[in-house]
Amino acid sequence: MSSVNYTATNIVTAPTSTSTSTHYPELVGWIPENSGRGTLSLLTSCLTTLFLCTWVVIHPRVHASTRHSFFHKVALFLKTLIAPEFIAVEGLQEWAPEIKDPQHNNKQAQPFTLLHAFYISMLVLRYRTPLGDRVLWPNQYVWLLQQGLIEWKDHTRWGLAVTDIEDKSKADAVAKLIALAQHKPKDIRSPTVVELPVAMTSEQRAVFECLAVSHKFDNEGLRDQVTYWSIWYLTPRVFEKEERDRMMAERVLETKKSSSGSSGSSSSSLADPPTHVDFQTEGNKKEIVVAHWDPDIYRSKLWPLPCLFGMSFGALHLVSWNDVFPTTVELWLWRIAAFVSMGSMLVFMHFEKVVLRWEGIVTIVSLSSPALYLLSRMVMMGEVFAALRAEEPAIYDTYEVSSYWVHLL
Repeated sequence: MSSVNYTATNIVTAPTSTSTSTHYPELVGWIPENSGRGTLSLLTSCLTTLFLCTWVVIHPRVHASTRHSFFHKVALFLKTLIAPEFIAVEGLQEWAPEIKDPQHNNKQAQPFTLLHAFYISMLVLRYRTPLGDRVLWPNQYVWLLQQGLIEWKDHTRWGLAVTDIEDKSKADAVAKLIALAQHKPKDIRSPTVVELPVAMTSEQRAVFECLAVSHKFDNEGLRDQVTYWSIWYLTPRVFEKEERDRMMAERVLETKKSSSGSSGSSSSSLADPPTHVDFQTEGNKKEIVVAHWDPDIYRSKLWPLPCLFGMSFGALHLVSWNDVFPTTVELWLWRIAAFVSMGSMLVFMHFEKVVLRWEGIVTIVSLSSPALYLLSRMVMMGEVFAALRAEEPAIYDTYEVSSYWVHLL
């Protein structure tokens, strides 16, 4: 085991009035690098791993503008840092609707797979209209196949060849491999196995590693790929469009019936295609949707699973229940923030649709719960760095990998 010389560092005496002070009579502040593992190397290592576990697993929408795609990914990266549970829940909801398209398409004996559905949902298929560019969603592509308006033999011209899609994902797979190689040695040298304390930054890194696997299902599907407000939508999925499309189709049908009478009302026997135009009546402003859970999941027996995903990040922070903090106030602030993040997210997820519209006490609860969650997350993120001013000296001690293999047996 390698140890650090703390004689040149600031020694902070823990408060003697607390019951926890007997566990750490002396704490240290900033540790220079010349004495071994220092504070800077600890921060650099943890932040690098955290960056790799978030940035490389983000899959933004395909966009013609490279600049827009970059800033879009940066915004999603910040979202992942602040609220990684959103990504976990979005991944589950992204997976659920997409599997319907291949199942429906199999009735037509077409080789349309889940891979194609996810790839199309990244807005790779676009068409031009007088109102601007529009995107083609998986359910719309399937409808075109079913109606014989396009043929599957031309899918390579659409860029939907499996080999082309796999080639585009090779670089992403390499990046994930690098991220895995970055944090696995740290897990192998885990100080908890050799009964050494863990720094708060290391625990924060480990929490992101636990949730990084959920990102593989997430395509970050933004319904409106231009408005950055929609980045914070929890469920910007295809069912949102389908709901508005159904409303539009019903209103258009009613308009046709009232204008043409009963003589021409039965001319359309073919099912209406899933359109991509947002219907908006005159004088009726488009409502601002903060969150809209997938009805198929929300009303199913699987709903407890998204709830567990939503509470997972705060629950993982409870491993720091007995960790060392500079003051007792900060210790309890961390504990309370962890419970607040869990409870507020659980309350928030019990509202199927949250709209920015006054509806009394329901609006207060539905909008205050995500606000409390974000506040608790900011508190915990601040405490991670504030705790470095007074930590246990042993967090800078490490074990050599060669002396650790015995613990793997």
